Amino acid sequence: MSVDMNSQASDKEDEDDGVDEEVDIPGYYEGVASDVEQQSADSFDPEEYQFTCLTYKESQRVLMEEVNNVAAALKVLPSVAKLILVHFYWQVSQILDRCKSNPSLLMSDALVQPPSSSRLVTAPQSLQCGVCLQVVRRDYLLTLPCQHYFCTACWEQHCTVLVKDGTGVGISCMAQDCPLRMPEDFVLPLLQGEELKDKYRRYLFRDYIESHFRLQLCPGADCPIVIKVQEPRARRVQCSRCGEVFCFKCRQMYHAPTDCATIRKWLTKCADDSETANYISAHTKDCPKCNICIEKNGGCNHMVSGNFCWMCLGDWKSHGSEYYECSRYKENPDIVNQSQQAQAREALKKYLFYFERWENHNKSLQLEAQTYHRIQEKIQERVMNNLGTWIDWQYLHNAAKLLAKCRYTLQYTYPYAYYMESGQRKQLFEYQQAQLEAEIENLSWKVERADSYERGVVGGEGDLSASDRGDLENQMHIAEQRRRTLLKDFHDT
Repeated sequence: MSVDMNSQASDKEDEDDGVDEEVDIPGYYEGVASDVEQQSADSFDPEEYQFTCLTYKESQRVLMEEVNNVAAALKVLPSVAKLILVHFYWQVSQILDRCKSNPSLLMSDALVQPPSSSRLVTAPQSLQCGVCLQVVRRDYLLTLPCQHYFCTACWEQHCTVLVKDGTGVGISCMAQDCPLRMPEDFVLPLLQGEELKDKYRRYLFRDYIESHFRLQLCPGADCPIVIKVQEPRARRVQCSRCGEVFCFKCRQMYHAPTDCATIRKWLTKCADDSETANYISAHTKDCPKCNICIEKNGGCNHMVSGNFCWMCLGDWKSHGSEYYECSRYKENPDIVNQSQQAQAREALKKYLFYFERWENHNKSLQLEAQTYHRIQEKIQERVMNNLGTWIDWQYLHNAAKLLAKCRYTLQYTYPYAYYMESGQRKQLFEYQQAQLEAEIENLSWKVERADSYERGVVGGEGDLSASDRGDLENQMHIAEQRRRTLLKDFHDT
């Protein structure tokens, strides 16, 4: 990963005017909660997370402050202190505690000096390099604290090859089975040319940030911003420069309530089994009422024409308001007593059940993004025609953003449920998942209905009534509370 040494956080990228097919509704976490109908004063947001976006220079200042503290305490050079900090993930308090009890063991564990039990190699009697076997002048022989002597030319070639391969902190002694790390002030004089030295500095910076338990590089393309937190957790952070949203802990797409290890397993499984699941990802199904091939063109799973559910094709009324049955997989309790083939079929059936729902909500997000952009355009048109101000129509904008926020969370509940062990906790999770899904579908239907009114599709051109608006805002509040309740109880802390 390359890091632009001169970039600043204030640099702004030109925003694309078109609709990005991959980014459905940008920024749907911002400016919504305060507009949802009267949150209680003590309302707990399980996703609240404090973080700071740092430029390259600000990150360097943070690093150097800790380097200087450790260097002063251990009485070592700053370049050596950096290697120690990297080894211990920049946990300064742990390093200082270990320094008080056994500083020699600390240094050897960090691979900056050999263990005290090891017999040091004395200065060579001959002037022969241990690699090329050439006889050189004594002042051309260089060594680390391990006392392994090699000529300057061999050290230069060793460092040059490793830096060109992208190695930073990991450059170590050339002697066989010697793991001692080479500090930067040993390596830099051996590199020829400023371009190679700059590349080495970038790799060092990358390694320093990636090893720091409270810092993360933004995964955005060529973005130099560093995210700093007080407590490293699997929480949502967003870059102030490029707008990239990701999980702080694993630097992948934000995935609450699923934890980092589980979402990694799920995505790997989806990639491996993608061909098996291709047939189920189709946009079309047969209508259970008339058997005509139908296509879903909105985010809501309520098919109004036949009053059935898009997911399970069952009667919509039978879903009920308390338990959304088609979100819960009913496992066969007797499967353990059946043949291996039957167990394999059951395993595939279970996977496809969760994969279909995962994919369906992903498609719904994309379809609802189209509704969101239509609402944006309609609001802009009305404001330009003096038919109200932005504030008058902002509730529709907020409703579409909140819908995306809730559905995004709902999508990631399915990997979580897939890997959960059966039991009371899973039953509670499925109950809360079902309630969230029911409220999201209600909100989706109300948002699509509001969009239809604004486009004149339902009953001609006109505005929603005050009661319709109040109903929509109340549904926003209910959906968001369901989402927060689920995250509070099940999001990995």
